[in-house]
Amino acid sequence: MLPQILSTLALAAVASAAVAKAVPPSLRGAWYKPPVALNTTDKFTDTASIVSAVQAQKVTANKVITNAATTISPSTPEGYELVFGPTNGANNAPGYMGFTFLSSYDVDACAHQCNTRGADAQGGACQYFNIWRAVVNGVPTTYTCSMYYIVADVSTAVNTGQGNLQVTLSRGYKRKNLAIDGGFEGYNACSFFCFDESYANWVGTSPAGGDFDASIFFYQPYAHSGNAVALLGSAEGSDALSGTLTAGAPLNTVAGKHYSIGFFHASSFSSPAEEAAAFVDVKWNGATVATIHPGFSNWQFFQFPVTAAGHDILSFHGGAAPAWSFLDDITVFQV
Repeated sequence: MLPQILSTLALAAVASAAVAKAVPPSLRGAWYKPPVALNTTDKFTDTASIVSAVQAQKVTANKVITNAATTISPSTPEGYELVFGPTNGANNAPGYMGFTFLSSYDVDACAHQCNTRGADAQGGACQYFNIWRAVVNGVPTTYTCSMYYIVADVSTAVNTGQGNLQVTLSRGYKRKNLAIDGGFEGYNACSFFCFDESYANWVGTSPAGGDFDASIFFYQPYAHSGNAVALLGSAEGSDALSGTLTAGAPLNTVAGKHYSIGFFHASSFSSPAEEAAAFVDVKWNGATVATIHPGFSNWQFFQFPVTAAGHDILSFHGGAAPAWSFLDDITVFQV
């Protein structure tokens, strides 16, 4: 199916025919209350606080030499992949969620801190950590674990220390997101505005009599981050049926392992009265594991635990125009 690309004249010509009171998404309608998109240049590392905390630590004998072998070549934590390191620079990057000191250079302990970190309202779950050793006056003093909801890389590993404090053994690790293209950025059939029911990574389906009840849009004003987003509910406002959005392939999950499904949801496109019935069912292998009833709501992060059967199927069901539901930045992380 070709992407639906509408001219400005076409938008004006058919807007009055829409069933929904709000101009539907297919006609490039505007949010009733525009949600706040993710700011990817916000909440940078609080380097000053970390340095101050390091300098306040007392050096003890057991901190001078701890797990020397694993600091040289630690094993990558399960559910993560190495982004960079070791280098002598810590990240100064956006999406900062705070830090903690570890008792030793323990990448598994840092991964656990990231996995269990409370979600950020704007950025969601922890997706990346930076572990590094502070050497003060030549003595290894602390092991810092900094956490982020935006994945960083070596380009921002620019904090080499201050004064008598040196950053050493800095490594960055990111969580493996098993939801392929959870931000829908693989859908780029146009340069400004288009939509379709499906593309390689996600498949939208409608019930009998429905039309575009689950779809993917390329339109930056609709997205939580990037340019693309998914929609549940008739894109054209032509029916009040609920659609289903399903990952294009089974996830690379392992039977018996525990995972966390995360996503951002917004239902503030129509008026509060029209969005009151907004809902989304989160489905795992066809079974509903959670249902949200957010009503009229700005971008909000949701997270639900699941246990894998192996090569599991993730889908989302919901929306009923004009109670549209937008979904973005879907993640499936091992915990």
